[in-house]
Amino acid sequence: MRRLLCFILLLAVWNRPAATALAADVAWPPAPPREFRAAWIATVGNSSWPSKPGLTTAQQKAELTAILDRAVALKLNAVIFQVRPACDALYQSDFEPWSEYLTGAMGRAPWPYYDPLSFAVTEAHQRGLELHAWFNPFRAHHFQTVSPISANHISKTHPEFVRSYGKYLWLDPGDPAVRAYSLKVVMDVVKRYDVDGVHFDDYFYPYHEKNSAGQDVDFPDNATWRKYGTPSLSRDDWRRHNVDLFMEQVYHDIKAAKPWVKFGISPFGIWRPKYPATVTGFDSYAELYADSRKWLREGWCDYFAPQLYWSTSSKGQSFGALLGWWNSENVQHRHVWPGLNSLKTGDGWPATEILNEISLTRKFPDAGHVHWSISALMKNPTLDASLAHEAYREPALIPASPWLNAKLPATPAFSVTLRNHSIRARWDNAGGEPARWWLLQLRTNGSWTTQIFPASQSNLRLDDASPDALALRAISRTGIASAPALWGRTNTAGR
Repeated sequence: MRRLLCFILLLAVWNRPAATALAADVAWPPAPPREFRAAWIATVGNSSWPSKPGLTTAQQKAELTAILDRAVALKLNAVIFQVRPACDALYQSDFEPWSEYLTGAMGRAPWPYYDPLSFAVTEAHQRGLELHAWFNPFRAHHFQTVSPISANHISKTHPEFVRSYGKYLWLDPGDPAVRAYSLKVVMDVVKRYDVDGVHFDDYFYPYHEKNSAGQDVDFPDNATWRKYGTPSLSRDDWRRHNVDLFMEQVYHDIKAAKPWVKFGISPFGIWRPKYPATVTGFDSYAELYADSRKWLREGWCDYFAPQLYWSTSSKGQSFGALLGWWNSENVQHRHVWPGLNSLKTGDGWPATEILNEISLTRKFPDAGHVHWSISALMKNPTLDASLAHEAYREPALIPASPWLNAKLPATPAFSVTLRNHSIRARWDNAGGEPARWWLLQLRTNGSWTTQIFPASQSNLRLDDASPDALALRAISRTGIASAPALWGRTNTAGR
């Protein structure tokens, strides 16, 4: 009987949950590393995904999960997924036809049926990745498409919205009904899908086309200019004003529907030549009617990703000079996360160029960057190795956006059990702001490492583990971190 009682007592000690330690017992963990690490997944022209039109549903899913797995392996924390290349949809839409990049025919749904955006959101979140839905707001048809235009395309249902310009079809931003239509398309996705962000690239009014003599051809918006133009604005200023109205409305409507959904803009990397003074090149303010500096200065975005596709040694378009200038214009303290031309690695640039650019971004608060594109990270082992072993040795949280919601999540309910050489941890929300992610920090021999888990995960087993302290934080949708729940081995506390 005495032996049985001793055995029961020993078993209870062996299986006992280790109580959360106090800050006095376990050294306070360092601030978690933060950096936005993303890549664009381009679907236009089957650039990044799917590899070609007409793949089976299983093949498309396999390719997309391979992309997301590579993002996780490299310790990225977000992907920017193109869902509307040209008034077509890579998701179930009541307003626009299925994209031909999926099946080879505009308007034809995948078969067996699935919703690529819904699938991508679920798979990304299960891997601890944010997913931002990328739209082109005004391009209506790409000249490289090969299938017939479907009957439910905007050029058929509302031809009055559409202008033929060069080889493309475009929506006319000067028509208020056009802006309302594109806004409706964006908000449909925001309301129906659990996306973490909405993203626009550099196409607003189109890049100028030329005629057979090589002369610039103006965008054909005479009718809307006559109808909606105003004597107080020149035609160029009126065009910029049209885009400004749209950008401001998109931002405010997203926040009204889901305040935590970020709005990101990735304009051409030069606002105007001579800004800063050493910069030369394309004038996006004058030629795309994109007053991108204004959008940043007004705070009509949550992150700003100018396409800085030049090298650090470029004289007329220095990456470092442009990065510094854009940050100096960030008076609302949004995020500035530039686009990097990672596809050029191995095709003119060494991998060290991208590493140097990442290092420059880290000189500014709330660092981050976006790779153009995920394709560069799927086929360049030299770049991948450099990122994995140098730039991305540790996972990173996305920087917080407190202007969206600064509410502090509750410290998680956290328990730890020791079994021989195994550590088993369990956790859950403790009320208040729910967690979007969990951040676990582990201390071993005085050094802390980081792991990030999706909200759906609530436990972890570490076999043959040697950490002497654990710290768990809840992370809100807007990146706000709770105070840590702490645990430490009693015989090593304070080590």
